[in-house]
Amino acid sequence: MSAPLQALALVCTLKPSPAPSSSALIADQVLDALAAHDVAGESVRIADFDIRPGVSTDEGEGDQWPQIRRRVLDADIVVLSTPTWMGHLSSIAQRVLERLDAELSTTDDAGRPAMFGKVGVAAIVGNEDGAHKIAADTFQALDDVGFTIPAQGCTYWNGEAMVGVDYNDLTETPDAVRKTTQTLARNAAHLAALLRAQNYPAG
Repeated sequence: MSAPLQALALVCTLKPSPAPSSSALIADQVLDALAAHDVAGESVRIADFDIRPGVSTDEGEGDQWPQIRRRVLDADIVVLSTPTWMGHLSSIAQRVLERLDAELSTTDDAGRPAMFGKVGVAAIVGNEDGAHKIAADTFQALDDVGFTIPAQGCTYWNGEAMVGVDYNDLTETPDAVRKTTQTLARNAAHLAALLRAQNYPAG
């Protein structure tokens, strides 16, 4: 019997633990939805680590990206969860994408780019506009690196601008967000299972 699919949520809030985080909340909701499809998941808050700027797999002494990278390599599904700041993804999310850029030059045993066979999805929160642009930027970056994006592979919440209500302030999850998260999870799990069974051909 094969091992269960594995999901890793990279939570790119600017707040280190244990501060409440809307990005962490929606990432957990994605992982819960994936669990309904027999996908085991874990979450990593990037702000808790020293991730050095750069585009290599290891930026030297003190850089903690290599330990996160190992978890990415072990995952079938990677969830990038980010808040919206000034209409863009967070600086931490941008750094994660920059560090993943190194995977363009790494390959698996068959000579394929290392991220081939992995599914990438996005979860976005914010009380300002920007979710669609963030999803577009995130998906382009993940696709460049070698991830596969499932149909409707993004879930998001945009609160009312200039009001100051965050996603984790809500007393219940909006029905539209809940349904979108369920669709993301269903499609991501389906795609990840297909790719595990038959990865892309080697070049």
